[in-house]
Amino acid sequence: MILKWLEVGAIAANCYVIGCEETLEGVVIDPGGSAQAILRVIKDLNLNIKYIINTHGHIDHIGANRQIKEATGAKILIHEDDAKMLTNPASNFSMFMGRNITSPGADEFLRDGDIIKIGNTVELEVIHTPGHSRGGVCLKTDNMIFAGDTLFAGSIGRTDFPGGSYKTLIESIKEKILCYDDDVVVYPGHGPATTVGFERKHNPFL
Repeated sequence: MILKWLEVGAIAANCYVIGCEETLEGVVIDPGGSAQAILRVIKDLNLNIKYIINTHGHIDHIGANRQIKEATGAKILIHEDDAKMLTNPASNFSMFMGRNITSPGADEFLRDGDIIKIGNTVELEVIHTPGHSRGGVCLKTDNMIFAGDTLFAGSIGRTDFPGGSYKTLIESIKEKILCYDDDVVVYPGHGPATTVGFERKHNPFL
């Protein structure tokens, strides 16, 4: 699997570009900003981007959706419970940053248990993990989880935004992430990567 990790936008969100080595079909997870940098990576890797996947609808994870879609023709995927954030600056919080940024609407909705196929070698399983937002999802492939703002190294996603719930987030993490083996690598929406085992033992929220 091809994997490139970028830190993008004013809030330093993690964007992941993933591709199939055989077919060079790819996806972009959470293009929150820095569209030109993301597009340069796509070009350097010679990828044909099939999907833009948003783990949730906050501005720091959708900010470059429009530019990436216009440049690649990729479909935008997000959970239905966060879909309105794409087109509503108040819901995605860009309005409160003085920017009023919107994305094109979703082309398809993500549901818990969906499998997103990328070329011949990569499959991403959608795991609905509400708590940071109602429609938050993680994406599991092999021994990796792309966790959005559900789980961070040593921390968890904020729950004080509209649609957030501390109780729900903790339940999502314990039931849907900590069920995996200790060596599964967690790639979060912000900050460094970690592992399920490390967070199980050391995360103060868990």
